[in-house]
Amino acid sequence: MQSVIKGVGGAENINKVWHCMTRLRFDLADENKVAWDEIKNLPGVLGAQSQSGQVQIIVGPKVNTWYEAIVSQLDPASKPTGNVSTNARKSLISMFMDTVSGVFGPIVPAIAGAGMIKGLLAGLIALKVISAKSETVMIIDLIASGVFYFLPFFLAVSAARIFKTNEYLAAAVAACLMYPTLIDAAKALASHTAGAPTALYFMDILPVSVFNYSASVIPVIFSVLALSYIHRWVDKIMPDVLKTVFTPTLTLFIAALVSLTVIGPAGIYLGKLLALGIQGLFEVSSVFAGFIVGAIRPVAILTGMHHAMTPIALQNFTDQGWDMLMPMMFMANMAIAGSTFAIYFHVKTREQKSVVLSAAISGLLGITEPALFGVLTRYKKAFIATTISSSVASAFIAFFGVRLYGYILSSIFSLPAYIGPYFIYIVMGVVLSLGLSFTLTYLMVVKNKDTEKSVPLVNQVR
Repeated sequence: MQSVIKGVGGAENINKVWHCMTRLRFDLADENKVAWDEIKNLPGVLGAQSQSGQVQIIVGPKVNTWYEAIVSQLDPASKPTGNVSTNARKSLISMFMDTVSGVFGPIVPAIAGAGMIKGLLAGLIALKVISAKSETVMIIDLIASGVFYFLPFFLAVSAARIFKTNEYLAAAVAACLMYPTLIDAAKALASHTAGAPTALYFMDILPVSVFNYSASVIPVIFSVLALSYIHRWVDKIMPDVLKTVFTPTLTLFIAALVSLTVIGPAGIYLGKLLALGIQGLFEVSSVFAGFIVGAIRPVAILTGMHHAMTPIALQNFTDQGWDMLMPMMFMANMAIAGSTFAIYFHVKTREQKSVVLSAAISGLLGITEPALFGVLTRYKKAFIATTISSSVASAFIAFFGVRLYGYILSSIFSLPAYIGPYFIYIVMGVVLSLGLSFTLTYLMVVKNKDTEKSVPLVNQVR
């Protein structure tokens, strides 16, 4: 991995490195030191770009192996703690995307696995294969729902790594938001129990609004962000002789109080506002909403902004128990795979076909970056065909109200999670997305010298 480190300007140029499902993401002190051509020609690299203040290197499913190899070669003692001027120049959107991608990337396997179980369970219950009141369902449900119920803990630890603060203090703040006293009060309020309080008061002055923070996203992420600043401030003013005991004590007390009184409630309202915005789009016209979401999804993946949809989907699962965004993400992935399969019939050499076929299969499995960056971005008409197909298929399933009952990766193996009343429509959507994207791409992309030059380099995928 020395070649990657050298390509981004050396270890001394790396402020922070993390990864999502397919990309290495770097926060660099000086982006001008990046050797873009060298990076793009490294074996296994599918593409590289600067996006939202990050240097992103697309490597596909082996990203975690690459990440661990890079981290093992970085000396923690010599790593910069961050370039203030660089971070200051980042826009709010850039900072938001850094945060979302960095926080959700490491925990996707947990929520995807639990989401698959949850989706399959919902399908089996809908088909009346198993009784919803059986003890078996109760056991399967606790296996599937545990991750989502205690999601704030997962997010707290992941966010602490991004914000460079103590992971256990972050988990402690999440524990305050998840404490039974608060959750029980929120449940009593939701069930309209007589005398249920809408707020608890600290010293009869500060109100702690009663909310159920289980499965919440935004409150805990911003709470850990606040914790990182509070921790540094407390540690700075605390005498050395008292730091061991009183720095964590004062940090936890202040951070928890700020989270409970300000950040938590604000985060809940912000999350609901985002979800309501998407819901409002569906209320105007579900077909129109599907068309728009389907159209922006491929571009969002290219820019890394697709992670912004994850908190909205999770908020939908929390508030209403189902979501219509993720089925549309599924349609987009199938469109990307279909277009890539069509390109397979336009390339000539065995090596080129091997690269394209590998990328197409990855797209079917829900990993679309190899297809997008390695193939489709090199064929403008193919990308247009992908976008059209994604829009049409998403509008189609939206017309029939297709919904999902648990978070899951958008791959061909996700189909069992849709078993139930919408299964036939999601299958038709998959066929439509794959078939239309394949046909449009095959017809629109013409074999000629220009397209042959556009074929991805063989040494980029191995």
